[in-house]
Amino acid sequence: MPPQMLSPHDAAALVQPRDTIGLPLGPGQPPALLQALGERDDFVDLRVAGALLAVGTELFSRPGVHYLSGFFGPFERALRDQGANISFAPADFRRFAPLLRARPPRVMVTAAAPPDADGWCSLSLHAGGTIGELVLAGEDPDRLLIVEAGDGFPQTFGLAPEHRHALHVDQIDVLVRTPSAPLALPEAAAGDVDEAIAGHARRFIPEGATLQTGIGSIPSAIATRLATDEGGGYGLHSEMFTDGCMRLHQAGKVTNRKGHLDGVSVTTFAFGSQELYDWLDGNRDIAFLPVEVVNAPEAIMANRDMITINGALAVDIHGQIVADTIGGAQFSGIGGSEDFISVPGLSVAQRSLVCLPATATVDGAVRSRIVPWFEAGAVVTTPRHQVDVIVTEFGAAELEGLTVHQRGKALAAVAHPDFRDELLEAAERASRGHSPVA
Repeated sequence: MPPQMLSPHDAAALVQPRDTIGLPLGPGQPPALLQALGERDDFVDLRVAGALLAVGTELFSRPGVHYLSGFFGPFERALRDQGANISFAPADFRRFAPLLRARPPRVMVTAAAPPDADGWCSLSLHAGGTIGELVLAGEDPDRLLIVEAGDGFPQTFGLAPEHRHALHVDQIDVLVRTPSAPLALPEAAAGDVDEAIAGHARRFIPEGATLQTGIGSIPSAIATRLATDEGGGYGLHSEMFTDGCMRLHQAGKVTNRKGHLDGVSVTTFAFGSQELYDWLDGNRDIAFLPVEVVNAPEAIMANRDMITINGALAVDIHGQIVADTIGGAQFSGIGGSEDFISVPGLSVAQRSLVCLPATATVDGAVRSRIVPWFEAGAVVTTPRHQVDVIVTEFGAAELEGLTVHQRGKALAAVAHPDFRDELLEAAERASRGHSPVA
């Protein structure tokens, strides 16, 4: 049955004052529809579940609207600081789909590319954890599926027939055609510290490795180094596809003979510059697959020489990592980092690199990101037993198999020199299983 063709305003009017909405993460969010919803002021109890907002809208500042986020970005942090009704649900990316299934929203929405000649709307920059619930909402007469087909959203592909990465117009209740485009992020510029970290990380990446990278200046510096260095034959199996991933392709360094899903770079969402979005449009070298496929441990393990590259905010001498909070306050989210940090440790040939600058400046004071122990209220993202390599601008500390004492010494060696003595003292106290706390 063909969908209703409505304007953003008329589609937004179908949401009830008391209702529930499910949103994709970031670049899967429909811009014009969310902005139209933000123009309404009659909500009594609207509950919206999503993650990593990528659309500016007044919706989440309105009375009667509660936003439950699985991943904070700049928009979420601003809403929290302004006193909006926003909550954080600790969950890794693979849990998004079952959480939606357990409490299915009445309304599911998504951005997509315009329909092709056969009526298929590519889900563009996001597969993630919502595709199953989008389909179920379209099949259920008591639920509502609204798709905003934006002219600026690139057409991307999955792996047919099981993962087509598209919705047919006959599956959609309401189709909204707009000129909208996804939020574009400028490519992060790498500084001297980033370049130094990239240099230390580079020695862990063999020719022909399969790579996973995140967003930011450090992964960008590593990808740029790989694109310009000798060597190549890389595969890409990464939750997020970035400008750095594109640069590797453009440099001819990607062959994707990785032993699992060969021939394509595998991802579940893309976020980056307009150049990246233009490059992805119509590009069948990239396969967008659901997060439960991309981040599955068995899929990660199946890749040849999997090398994962992720970030952190702080590390203690046990090797525990804080990656999504600052002083106990939510900064980002768990995402898929745990999958890509923990799984490589199950194989000798696979390595997990956690990269971070050795220091941070807080209120004008330089502080070490490698600390003897975390203060009260800190929220650990990654437990110590899952951590392989910590990389800073001062070197790389390989932690697997080391005692707490040895870990402390290895981490002190890659900390800023001004903070090494206190780390070594804490490591000495931690000898033979004692506490590092004075």
